[in-house]
Amino acid sequence: MELHSIGRTGPQTSRLGLGAMGMSDAYGPTDRAESIATLHAALEAGINLIDTGDFYGMGHNEMLIAEALKGRRREDYVLSVKFGALRGPDNSWGGNDTRPAAVRNFLGYSLKRLGVDYIDIYRPARLDANVPIEETVGAIADMIKAGYVRHIGLSEVGAATIRRAAKVAPIADLQIEYSLISRGVEDEILPTLRELGIGMTAYGVLSRGLIGGHWTAQGGNRGDYRSNLPRFAGEDGAHNLAMVEALRAVADGKGVSVAQLAIAWVMAQGRDIVPLVGARTRTRLTEALGALQITLTPEDVAAIETAMPKGAARGDRYMPQQMAHLDSERRTGA
Repeated sequence: MELHSIGRTGPQTSRLGLGAMGMSDAYGPTDRAESIATLHAALEAGINLIDTGDFYGMGHNEMLIAEALKGRRREDYVLSVKFGALRGPDNSWGGNDTRPAAVRNFLGYSLKRLGVDYIDIYRPARLDANVPIEETVGAIADMIKAGYVRHIGLSEVGAATIRRAAKVAPIADLQIEYSLISRGVEDEILPTLRELGIGMTAYGVLSRGLIGGHWTAQGGNRGDYRSNLPRFAGEDGAHNLAMVEALRAVADGKGVSVAQLAIAWVMAQGRDIVPLVGARTRTRLTEALGALQITLTPEDVAAIETAMPKGAARGDRYMPQQMAHLDSERRTGA
């Protein structure tokens, strides 16, 4: 697996990363043994970037990753951790807390659950409306000086916030949703990242499975929150799935799967973009790894974007209350 730096200042990572959220949260029942086997398979395939959040399963995901990483050399993997999202014992969401005191608190718990001495990339999951980004970034920078963090990342923030953060300390990367049907980052955010030498780790490259070629109108498993998301539901969901079928025709013509084609398209948008694949099983991981072998011609790209045109998706990517927390969705000018 080829390694390269995330942005000008970030760590050396694999061309693909593994997003571990679905192994603990949001997508219905999970299989602990299969999750660990998938993490092991990813590492053995050369994927060294593992992304998690301290609120995924309220700590479960970090403990699961710790179990999978036990006995491995610390330099052989890169941990990206999001923090700040507040949850209750009933799994409810309670906003964000990115005060400097909270940064130190959340970090301490993550280090203990993961069983490591440092986090490679530490990032607030969302912009906290009550805390200037400069204070949050400054607090993470202090943790770098103390040896507990190696790099600072951001998540789901807009161009203006990126610029403010970058004035305080070097930013390795921005984690943000980017896929064939989530291309808003191309207008202001991606040009700003490239101007400042900041990388991107793209999550949702299959739009949580919607454009992966396996989702159906019948929805997912019990407890799978995706069935309630605007892009998955009702007429909007049917419209989006019709585009997936158009994309399938392109994939079939190239002899690859829909998921592989969609991941390959994200990779083709620039070497400064590292897609995170949310594979929960070895089968899905193997499929995703196949995208590394795909070379897209200009004609392929044109056919893909004809099947799934920019701006053609219907429905927001989150529920209204969650969309309100996305600084990345605010167009303020770069």
